[in-house]
Amino acid sequence: MPFEVRGLCPLLQVYDMPTSMRFYCEVLGFEIVQRSQPGEEHFDWVWLRWNDADLMLNTAYEQDSRPEQREPARVGSHGDTCLYFGCPDVDAAYAALKKKLPELKPPKVAWYGMKQMYLHDPDGYSICFQWSSSEAKA
Repeated sequence: MPFEVRGLCPLLQVYDMPTSMRFYCEVLGFEIVQRSQPGEEHFDWVWLRWNDADLMLNTAYEQDSRPEQREPARVGSHGDTCLYFGCPDVDAAYAALKKKLPELKPPKVAWYGMKQMYLHDPDGYSICFQWSSSEAKA
């Protein structure tokens, strides 16, 4: 390959930044790398990192034009987007997240051999913690 690529940083459009920040930082464990409007309470864009995983969030609406509720047409396909995180101990992830997300379903091994645990963020994007079941911690 004539050039090098390092990492991937998806950008997700979110309805409510404070709600998304609570989920990604307080529930999952991401930390802020950079954000727009530094020093202000409200911000529209943020770059997050959790170990080797990078993610950016951007508000889907300007603060003064956000509708009262999420628009179904806009978020209807969010479930088609899934962030897959490599997680060597999916059971430990389940135990830690179950305390914060009581409705969380336990991990399962998919037919192709990946131990996986799925959940959704506040905007309906899918998240999966996974690892090969042949390599997963018992």
